Amino acid sequence: MSISKTFVYSNSPEPHRLRTKAILKENPEIRKLIGKNPFTFLVIVGLVAFQLFLCWILKDQSWWWIIGIAYLIGAFVDHALFVMIHECSHRLIFKKRLFNRLSGILANIPQVFPSSVSFERYHIKHHSFQGVMELDGDLPNEWEAKLINNFFIGKILWLLFYPVFQLFRLSRLREIKPFDGWIALNALVQIIFVGLVIYFLGIKSIIFLIASFFFSVGLHPLGARWIQEHYLLNGEQETHSYYGSFNKVAFNVGYHNEHHDFPSVPWNKLPQIRKNASSFYDTLQYHTSWNKLFFQFLFDKEISLYSRMIRTNRGKIPLSDESKPDIELG
Repeated sequence: MSISKTFVYSNSPEPHRLRTKAILKENPEIRKLIGKNPFTFLVIVGLVAFQLFLCWILKDQSWWWIIGIAYLIGAFVDHALFVMIHECSHRLIFKKRLFNRLSGILANIPQVFPSSVSFERYHIKHHSFQGVMELDGDLPNEWEAKLINNFFIGKILWLLFYPVFQLFRLSRLREIKPFDGWIALNALVQIIFVGLVIYFLGIKSIIFLIASFFFSVGLHPLGARWIQEHYLLNGEQETHSYYGSFNKVAFNVGYHNEHHDFPSVPWNKLPQIRKNASSFYDTLQYHTSWNKLFFQFLFDKEISLYSRMIRTNRGKIPLSDESKPDIELG
């Protein structure tokens, strides 16, 4: 099989709006799942407290312990915090945008690098304009795909430095405001936090947090999540769900088709969407192991960063309304 040197182009709109309407026509009871989950805020507080507890435990430990715990535990905590930030970006905790945004900033604290407010803006665009290069920050840049392509070492470096590659995508997303007071506040909170950790706990605690952050999104089985969600591995289905055991510690983030179809449903109710509309989801391709997918991505030369669907069709949602459609269709 020849390796593609270009992205897969589609003339069709992204698939989620049409499926959402079809599901609601057949299963109108799913509307009842739409709502807020204030309990998520307590989850955020617990995760932040636990990561800080690990910082305190590890402040005088050997580097082997610091890196090992970061890989085996800290990465899972940080990944869960990413999911919490994701919930905040969709305003799935509180009714007021302000409280959701502040909750996201709180969840961001142990991750060292400020990202919560920026993620909110880029992620909403991703939902509204999936596959549109100038609006979807989840898509790799052309030069990024060409550089990494399907090379084993390239894929390792790409996963290891995944957050860095994401930063280089921001310049092409010209319709998103790159800086304002909220982003400044997010950064200020992180600067103060890092200073306090270094002063009271020492440099080893910061290294633990940085390592946890990079492992949680990169060279780790958790990093397979970025491949699972929208990479084309078999045919041209552009969104895949994951139904494996890691969902228990990742707050159901694997239910990705369900989430794109119903972004207004909180994490705890996503499995119910699949249960109620099984005739729609059981016929789609899905993954059951992030571990397997992690190694498949690294070693399978038929999978490259070009294995993504792109489109120029911006859809029917106007820019001024993309964050607040009727029921937040995908």
